[in-house]
This record gives sequence, structure tokens and C-alpha cells, in this order.
Amino acid sequence: MDVILLERVTRLGQMGDVVRVKDGFARNYLLPQGKALRATDANRKQFESQRTQLEARNLERKSEAEQVAVKLNGQSFVVIRQAGETGHLYGSVSTRDIAEAVVAGGFKVERNQVALNQPLKSIGLHSVAIALHPEVDTTVTVNIARSADEAARQAKGEDLTAPVAETETPETEAAEPAAEAPAAAETPQKG
Repeated sequence: MDVILLERVTRLGQMGDVVRVKDGFARNYLLPQGKALRATDANRKQFESQRTQLEARNLERKSEAEQVAVKLNGQSFVVIRQAGETGHLYGSVSTRDIAEAVVAGGFKVERNQVALNQPLKSIGLHSVAIALHPEVDTTVTVNIARSADEAARQAKGEDLTAPVAETETPETEAAEPAAEAPAAAETPQKG
């Protein structure tokens, strides 16, 4: 199906481009979202008459997105999840979880704006791209931890996924000989 793009669509084209897309993509995404019109003669005339208004609205949205991107860029958001000893999460952190954390931080972000190729499945600091506008992207840091204390330690740069070496304290060393002493007293002595 041929469509006229009403805004820039990533990996597809710029505003005003007439592109051929699969019918399902046009019917299920582009047309309902208001990102495109069917490429008919009537729609082409309508687009040309509204082109300046569409470009002005696009520039306005882009400038708003750039202002938000400046404030949002480099921000860190904490997500608390349960994880095993090795740092592997029992579940995962998805785009919905990240969007909720960003909204809780005072920004307006939809989950479809979070660009995540696959869910995050380990604790640590993860960089995540957020597409505020088709032409404006920003990056935030998602701090996934088991507790707020752990998140603060990770933010300072501590690696919590590294195995912790077991060190014996003087208390445990002193307790071991004391435990052996009564056992030695119970053994019969020849004399």
C-alpha cells in the first residue's frame, strides 16, 4: 500500500514522502497513529494544503522534545527487583517498568518511546535510549538493584555482581578452637 507520511518515521522516510509499505503495517500502525494517509489523489491535495500547518506542528513538538531531552539526558532512575546471588534477575525489566520509573521521576514518557531491544535481566547500571520525537533521542541510566542501599552502592561505582570472597574474621577463628576443646575433654584418657 502506498502512503503519504505525515511525520518522520524511522527507517521509512520524511514528512511528505510517498512510500510503499505492507498493508498490515499501514492499517495497524501508520493510519491509526495518524502518521500517514493513504496515497490517493484527494489525500495528496489535502496534504499539500495542510503541509505548512503540519510542518509548524512538527517543529513545535520537536522543540518541546529537545527541551525535555536536555533535562532528561544523563538522568538515573532506580528499579528495585529480586535477583539471585550472581545478579541475574528472577524476572526482567521491560519498557513498561522503565517508563514507569521515568514518570515517577517527574517526566512524561510513554512506554513506546523507550528504545529497548530486549528486556534487562541483570542487576547493574544500564544505558537506555528514549525517543522523545522521531528526530530527538536521549539516553538515561537505569540502575537495577535488589534494594535502595544496593542501588546507592552501584551508583557510586561498586560492582555488586562480582563474587564476594569469603574472609574469616577473628571471631570465627576463635570460635573454632573453643568448639574443639570440649570434644577433647570427653575422650577417655589412659593413665
